[in-house]
Amino acid sequence: MALHFDLTDLRLMLRVAESGSLTRAAEAVHLSLPAASTRIKHLEEGAGAKLLLRTPQGVSLTPPGQALVHHARVVLAQIEHLRDDLQEYAQGIKGHLRVYANSTALCEYLPPVLHRYLQRHPDVSVDLRERLSHDVVRAVQEGQTDIGIVAGNVPTDGLQVRPYRSDRLVLVVPAGHALAQAAEVDFVDTLAWPQVGLTEASALHTFLRRICEGLQRTLRMRIEVGNFEAACRMIEAGIGVGVLPESAAGRHAATMAIHRVPLRDAWALREMQVCVRNLEALPPFARDLVDLLDQDARAQPT
Repeated sequence: MALHFDLTDLRLMLRVAESGSLTRAAEAVHLSLPAASTRIKHLEEGAGAKLLLRTPQGVSLTPPGQALVHHARVVLAQIEHLRDDLQEYAQGIKGHLRVYANSTALCEYLPPVLHRYLQRHPDVSVDLRERLSHDVVRAVQEGQTDIGIVAGNVPTDGLQVRPYRSDRLVLVVPAGHALAQAAEVDFVDTLAWPQVGLTEASALHTFLRRICEGLQRTLRMRIEVGNFEAACRMIEAGIGVGVLPESAAGRHAATMAIHRVPLRDAWALREMQVCVRNLEALPPFARDLVDLLDQDARAQPT
């Protein structure tokens, strides 16, 4: 098999997968339709297999086409990372580290760890992004990020993982609420009250919506805020109840008139893990952050 392609071929296939249209894909990569068709034809001849299925409604990927698009995403992401890194080297930055994490890790645990890390590595920049745990795993697998922190029972096939911290989601209610003195509660029973939570863009918000979809119930958000402290203040004010990490709720309960009620649901207890594709393949400055995360995990109170 003599398969030859360039970055334009990969971008074209990626656009076809996204749009379901060869015409729109050609426009997106600034090719004429005949030129795009010729490129696809050469790819199929080189692969010895059909990559696209053409129908009156558009085009779809065959299994070989899906495999090519999967690898195209990885390659193009790596090219983009290379471009960013080289630009930063030109500006005096000697390293660029990408970290994806779930809401709790990002807001509760990572700030002091990254403070220590950046003090030790003043010439390294960190791109920190909040994502759902499943999306974090996929990003690590595809090379979109260097280090991921995930929570819950998430498959991490093909990745190297280390235990990090554990945390529990709890229901937070204002003082005097009907559930304030409950020993524990099922999440489904909390949906009778208006909810206070993080914005729709947050990983925790998306996670809770998916739980509600599985229960065939609606998450009635009364108000959405940008961080855990603001959520606790809104709950204290009697606007609603909210599901938040116990670490955050406990910290704010010391100064606010709020109560924490444990959730019975198994998914409420979440074990976090640090995941990488290959620790030895990471640059030394990235392995240093993994070491600091290991130290932080060992320091967690029992």
